[in-house]
Amino acid sequence: MLPPWHPDSFADRACYLRRRALLTKATRAFFDARGYLEVETPYAVPAPGEEVHLQTFATELRTPAGGTRKLWLNTSPEFAMKRLLVAGAGPIFQLARVWRNGEAGELHTPEFTMLEWYRPGAGLAALMDETEAYLRATLPPVCTRAGLTVDLARFERLTMADAFTRFAGADLLGTLDDAGALADSAGVIRRGGEGWEDLFFRLLLERVEPQIGRGQPTFLTHWPAAQAALAVRDPADPRVALRFELYACGLELANAFEELTDAAEQRARFVADRALRHALRGPDWPLDEDFLAALAHGLPQASGIALGFDRLAMLATGARRIDEVQWLPARNDLI
Repeated sequence: MLPPWHPDSFADRACYLRRRALLTKATRAFFDARGYLEVETPYAVPAPGEEVHLQTFATELRTPAGGTRKLWLNTSPEFAMKRLLVAGAGPIFQLARVWRNGEAGELHTPEFTMLEWYRPGAGLAALMDETEAYLRATLPPVCTRAGLTVDLARFERLTMADAFTRFAGADLLGTLDDAGALADSAGVIRRGGEGWEDLFFRLLLERVEPQIGRGQPTFLTHWPAAQAALAVRDPADPRVALRFELYACGLELANAFEELTDAAEQRARFVADRALRHALRGPDWPLDEDFLAALAHGLPQASGIALGFDRLAMLATGARRIDEVQWLPARNDLI
């Protein structure tokens, strides 16, 4: 295997990389025209998030006086960008480098680019409208990848409950927190030690995701509240939260929330997630009290989205592997 700096290796990726560069320019033009401010936030942070299953990269800060402090490379700029919303920055976006340890494959790499944007005053439906407009402004009208084609003239909006009924034959919300009932509803046998959340993600991966984002991009909306720790609950049905993910041509492209603004509820959710994460991997970083203080000071009602920019470039070019759209991809033999 040639190293990614080799001229022949670069030539194989050159057409994809030129398209990626155009995608970057079009992205900045889109958000500039809509009154967004491009921001930059720190990559090495005291707390990289509270996700249960994401693994992180640790580093160490050394002060001129000889002191040290443990930091982590961020898995998302979300906490930092919400602090800027509290500060009054208004609509903001960022093309940020992010790091997620233990991830490698055709669609995953330990370091990649995340496009995140946040709009005060927007609800989840308005954010879906804007996401549709962004994709139409930056991608070809019809995209083909991995033998699948989507037409950006139309987008599907499908609730998680409806998706489980349609593709898994399961009553998702009627079986919340009851793994046996969910298994019976879906007609599957539980694996040893498989809890409700484990079974939920198995059915999502095996039955739902392969069926969506075909012919048209699909917004999968209204996730069970336990799977949306940073999103507000739906006032019409508190069993679900105002979250969506976007799928197209076999790619999970984006994850979005109508943001939770209640600091007390956010603290309780963080504490619960920390307990689960520590049970799996042991203690890690301290609770992000500064973020919770900013939330208590007053996060405006807003919606925000994290979109995998490398995967967007894959959709734009038809590339099968994420390393084909990266300027200097990680060496697979070193991962």
